Amino acid sequence: MNIAVLASGGGSNFQALLNAIREGVLPARICAVVSNNSAAGALDIARSQNIPGHHLSQKQFPSVDAYSEHLISVLGDHRADFIALAGYMKKIPGTIIARYRNRITNIHPALLPSFGGPGMYGMRVHEAVIASGVKLSGATVHLVDEEYDRGPIVLQKAVEVTPDDDPESLARKVLKIEHEIYPQALKAFAEDRVLLKGTKVWIR
Repeated sequence: MNIAVLASGGGSNFQALLNAIREGVLPARICAVVSNNSAAGALDIARSQNIPGHHLSQKQFPSVDAYSEHLISVLGDHRADFIALAGYMKKIPGTIIARYRNRITNIHPALLPSFGGPGMYGMRVHEAVIASGVKLSGATVHLVDEEYDRGPIVLQKAVEVTPDDDPESLARKVLKIEHEIYPQALKAFAEDRVLLKGTKVWIR
């Protein structure tokens, strides 16, 4: 499975996928990394590993359609057959979702459907979790559709929210979980063990 990674930040989940591939856990290859942020650490990681890295932002194009066409062309050039969002902070255009339907995943730092949706990303999620007083948080891998954080859930893992947690400490605990379950979820796709019926996902 040829995976294109889309990332906006430091790339720790991208690095976790690379580690899983090197260790023989994930039977796939990262064929390209695309970021809307020219200073993204994910691009530095990609280039250090001789993986093609591209800075592509909608701001560089006259329209969303033009941006989508160019991104589809880049993905095609690298023969990407799957897209993994790894800390990607932009909404995926509908044209891309249609082209890669059920072949785009995202990792979200909470137990969806709670604490998801527009504006719920990064530290904002952990701040909302702490403020709510819930006892569990975690991470969710889900398929990407036209709505923020609403696609079918593929895999989740919970972590306890303790009384002494603050958003920063919770973020560290959740990130560790993210690094565990994202390679597991993509491994299931690579091995054709994911069954999708309507909005429900089963892993064989």
